[in-house]
Amino acid sequence: MSSLLRRLYQRLRLANRRRLYRRNASKATSYAHWLTSHDTLGEAQLDSLRARLELLQERPKISVLMPTFNPTREWFERAVDSVRRQLYPNWELCIADDASDRPWLTARLAELQQEDPRIRAVRREVNGHICAATNSALALATGDWIALLDHDDELREHALLLIAETACASPQAGMIYSDEDKLDELGQRCWPHFKPGWNYDLCLSNNYVCHLLAVKTVLVRQLGGMRPGFEGAQDHDLVLRVSEHLKPEQIRHIPQVLYHWRMHEQSTAKGGEIKPYAFEAGRRCVEDHLHRLGYAVRVETLASGRYRVHWTLPSPPPLVSILIPTRNQAGLLKTCLESLKAITDYPSYEILIIDNGSDAPDALALLEHWSRQPQVRVIRDDSPFNYSALNNRAARQAQGSVLVLMNNDIEILHSDWLHEMVSQACRPGVGAVGAKLLYPDRTVQHAGVVLGMSPDSPMGGVAGHAHRGIPGEAEGYMNRAAVAQRFSAVTAACLTILRSRFDAVGGFEEENLAVAFNDVDLCLRLEDIGLINVWTPFAMLVHHESVSRGKDKQPKNRERYLGERAYMLRRWGARLTM
Repeated sequence: MSSLLRRLYQRLRLANRRRLYRRNASKATSYAHWLTSHDTLGEAQLDSLRARLELLQERPKISVLMPTFNPTREWFERAVDSVRRQLYPNWELCIADDASDRPWLTARLAELQQEDPRIRAVRREVNGHICAATNSALALATGDWIALLDHDDELREHALLLIAETACASPQAGMIYSDEDKLDELGQRCWPHFKPGWNYDLCLSNNYVCHLLAVKTVLVRQLGGMRPGFEGAQDHDLVLRVSEHLKPEQIRHIPQVLYHWRMHEQSTAKGGEIKPYAFEAGRRCVEDHLHRLGYAVRVETLASGRYRVHWTLPSPPPLVSILIPTRNQAGLLKTCLESLKAITDYPSYEILIIDNGSDAPDALALLEHWSRQPQVRVIRDDSPFNYSALNNRAARQAQGSVLVLMNNDIEILHSDWLHEMVSQACRPGVGAVGAKLLYPDRTVQHAGVVLGMSPDSPMGGVAGHAHRGIPGEAEGYMNRAAVAQRFSAVTAACLTILRSRFDAVGGFEEENLAVAFNDVDLCLRLEDIGLINVWTPFAMLVHHESVSRGKDKQPKNRERYLGERAYMLRRWGARLTM
């Protein structure tokens, strides 16, 4: 490389580092501001927590398991001190040294046991890696619960108090986890991970539970502790094995940051590529879990510790009825139908076009053409526009056991979109399945529905679309725009559901939700009968965004929209503000 090219290359690298630093500094500043406003424990907050401690009728013993191997002394001391500073007193710290070669550690472990009888330690004579070391720490535990702490991380002062409070408030709970953040190499808090309540499909996609994790000791011992061979993904493996023995309501989430994960060159907090073997271990633990449950699936490793479960279709694949309401807009419908027929590789489907009063010559000609095509039926319905009623009536005429509700402004991008959605919808316990929808400029329009968004949002305080506006290929917050997961609701612009489950809740609400929010209402009613709604990014389509019926902000639609919004707030108000 010439000296000129080398200098140009060095300048480019420097510019990239500066740009990355500014971006990270902006994020850190934003989080620092949030911490000051919402998550700083001053004396008043600490006094309140101490008062809560006094109110606890029971104080379960929590055994903190800390496997260690050649730790950095400063970070090890800070990890131990974070346990000793706990507001909650009924803990024990069980340290297993995995044959470290640092003499100071042996001496320090002896000192710690003398200083505090709640600290117990054992030295392994042969290095066995983190699963074996954690099991050695587990052998020391005498508590009701175990909690996991890495030897270079830190607990918040109130971490174990909140674990104990949650355990007492939910006596049937078997697993508890919290939010977390990271400590950079200067000790500054950064990169918070605010987590959802128990989200099984998200846990299949990556180990979002992570830290802080607490599990009933008896359950961990029944399962044999950590499984050797899953090093790097041992926590993920434990969470999935524990979940097999618990109901969803027995897995509790504490929506507070209770754990600081230290970023350094040897830690996966710095980046998953530090321990690439962990990715394969994670893939195997997900696949093993699903095989134990009887699912003949294949699990694929994506990037950054993410996984995709390839669910198996029933044999033979069920007939799918694709319902497409339309009125005029021949260009949109033509794109929808042509892309659907040309690209989709699913072997068994029919298309029901519900023509709601088209009168434009080009639309009528298009409908006449498609009415002569195999697998296509055109149903004329000239009743006043009511999206819910149109789909309900068409569903009663559909021949398939699977329904796909599709807007006429959808454009198909990939051949396997329907395979993905149907395989998800046929799973036990799944209600509606939603796709990843992009605007024509390939930014995200829909990546799942979040309830209770701001009244100023496009959906007026009822719900809103997750990750709206980010680039279509972006991973989103904590990779959540790139993995399959449970959502409270998904949009009916492209929604797949078993016909039996659609019928079980009576289909769409026709009387009160003619146009808006009928999909959210449907999904919430599916949840009420014990089903979950799943969003998948592996069915990705373009949505040209409701051109056919116009915008709700137009005066003629405003009154109707406000009435539908009011109905949703009356019916689901408590759910929307949870």
